[in-house]
Amino acid sequence: MISRYGVLKEIDDIFSYFSVCGVIGPRQIGKTTLALEYAKKFEKYTHFDLEDPADFQKLVDPKLLFNSLTGLVIIDEIQRMPKLFPFLRVIADRRSDIKLLILGSSSRDLLEKSNESLAGRISYIELTPFDIFEVEDHKKLWIQGGYPRAYLAPTAKISFLWIKNYVSSFIERDLRVLGFNFESQNIRKLLALLAQSHGSSVNYSDISKSVGISNVTVKKYIDILESAFVITVLRPWFENISKRQIKAPKIYIKDSGILHYLLGIGDGVELHPKCGLSWEGFAVHQIIKRFAGDKNDAYFWRTNAGAELDLLIVKDNRKIGFEIKYASVPKITPSMISAMEDLKLEKLFVVIPGNDSFFLKENIQTVGLGKLDACTKF
Repeated sequence: MISRYGVLKEIDDIFSYFSVCGVIGPRQIGKTTLALEYAKKFEKYTHFDLEDPADFQKLVDPKLLFNSLTGLVIIDEIQRMPKLFPFLRVIADRRSDIKLLILGSSSRDLLEKSNESLAGRISYIELTPFDIFEVEDHKKLWIQGGYPRAYLAPTAKISFLWIKNYVSSFIERDLRVLGFNFESQNIRKLLALLAQSHGSSVNYSDISKSVGISNVTVKKYIDILESAFVITVLRPWFENISKRQIKAPKIYIKDSGILHYLLGIGDGVELHPKCGLSWEGFAVHQIIKRFAGDKNDAYFWRTNAGAELDLLIVKDNRKIGFEIKYASVPKITPSMISAMEDLKLEKLFVVIPGNDSFFLKENIQTVGLGKLDACTKF
């Protein structure tokens, strides 16, 4: 089993101040495994899985049940019982002998919209797929993705078979469990289109025509996929300059293994025309997770004239740029110079595969993705 020590430490930090910790993330990402690993710290813990009819029934009237509980209480798939939130607020306020660890397969925004009873009592962690700081084989991680059963599969063929079944289950079952009603065929078409335009600015009108649904429905479906951790919607950054700047967001499929399955390329990505964009999305997600902390810290930038920056992180009054290249020896481009000058970047990293590091120019540094952690600190 791959240790996720960093996340376990985050849970500890949250419980030092809050009574409730929420771990959210897509299904099959390892939330239950993580919670049960964390439970080893407690003399007594209780685990309820709301996908288990017996556990669900126990919590229909939880008051008497909780009278006998102490220690850590884990509630899995909390989004299946939103009416439980007001009761958990009472437990958080009145029971100092209980810590609540709730696990959910929908975004923090969706959970909070369901019920705001735990406001001020809970802090959330988003559990993501494995990243380059947790595993040693970065190429395998890029090709097969970071879902535990995909990454740990004995062969790439089995990995992509698992991903195929996962995507089908997600479309046909999981989204409906989360309360979304839609035509599954439309979601399939939309996912295929988003995979083809991975890393490009989204054109809602073109998608609307291709899928055969309205612009409003396209935006609704994209919100659903973002809330279910399938895609990342990267917003554009606007600078107060005379140049016209792109306003449409960019969309990336969040997990590279799922992207490769949707594109039908499996483990042959390095020979595919989408190779560079695939690696760009992989690197973007690694960098955001490590350095942004919050999706609202991350942007891209592009002008109508063609100057662009793949990723801009704005945090603590600092602007750090990242240009991502699937190359071993990249060169300075006019876009890089424009980004440095127009955005007034503190530094620009040109991120490449591997572990090399060298300067192209003062404040423009080429660095391998695997060595990025040692080169920049926020």
